[in-house]
Amino acid sequence: MTRFPAAPTAARLAALAAALAASAFAAQAADEPVIGLITKTETNPFFVKMKEGAAEAAKAKGAKLLSGAGKTDGDNAGQVTAMENMIAGGAKTILITPSDSKAILPAIKKARDKGVMVIALDSPTDPADGTDALFATDNYKAGVLIGQYAKAALGAKPAKIVMLDLFPGHPVGAQRHNGFLKGFGLAAPDAKTNELGKDAAIVCMADSFGDRAKGQTAMENCLQKAPDVTVVYTINEPAAAGAYNALKKAGKEKGVVIVSVDGGCEGVANVGKGVIAATSQQYPLKMAAMGVEAGVEYAKTGKKVSGYTDTGVTLIAATAVAGVESKDVKTGTDLCWGKK
Repeated sequence: MTRFPAAPTAARLAALAAALAASAFAAQAADEPVIGLITKTETNPFFVKMKEGAAEAAKAKGAKLLSGAGKTDGDNAGQVTAMENMIAGGAKTILITPSDSKAILPAIKKARDKGVMVIALDSPTDPADGTDALFATDNYKAGVLIGQYAKAALGAKPAKIVMLDLFPGHPVGAQRHNGFLKGFGLAAPDAKTNELGKDAAIVCMADSFGDRAKGQTAMENCLQKAPDVTVVYTINEPAAAGAYNALKKAGKEKGVVIVSVDGGCEGVANVGKGVIAATSQQYPLKMAAMGVEAGVEYAKTGKKVSGYTDTGVTLIAATAVAGVESKDVKTGTDLCWGKK
């Protein structure tokens, strides 16, 4: 008598379906590009928006995003640890905003030697070819724009300038500082140097570390040296807000032109309130999205990106001045990042 195999039970069919689904998921996961994003901090709205942009792009492109950051701006050790963890987690592309443009280089070299593509976002390494590519604002141009605006807004008043910088040796800090001098019409180094330019019109230079409280302290100290300041350059909008607080506390906020770089929603709002005269707006979401897209392409084709890609900058001002192209606060608000 011929025996036929028993028909599969519902339980066996369910088990088979689950096994096939698990196998398909495992195959899909194996093909899923893993991309890492390492920012300077997790609290600065600029980097919060960058992380959001990377997450959105990764979801849209079917990639897995790993994220990490230093505890504070300048925390190189935290960024090195994050990079090592991401390599161990299978990342084939790592996007990074270097806190220390030189100290991070050995960790980046180790990653690249293992076939990991490393793209700098916002801030270059020193030298810039330490990474495969850089997606960033033209920080020198950002400085030029606010320098041109400050010069025009100041008019016939004597230029007595306070420079609230980032910290010594950082490429972004140097590029914005020197670009500002160039835009203002003063002697300025080019964009390739990390040395800060100096001029007789600068009555005080101080490091703010891009921090509101430190920016306020730096401005207070500068007011002791130069109580008749007429222009304040700031590395970013938190430092600008701190500078304004110091000026207001001293009863000197009126008639001082404060300019900055960032374009965050709070900063643009401060332009509208007259706290900041003008700011150069940059676009962290675009940087991150481009980085993720490049990482997915590398996973699919093995093709790496290279060189520098300018992600754009726009001058935002409440009051337009002759000869300097700018956009209004509404435009800045539409394009800003952070909480509106």
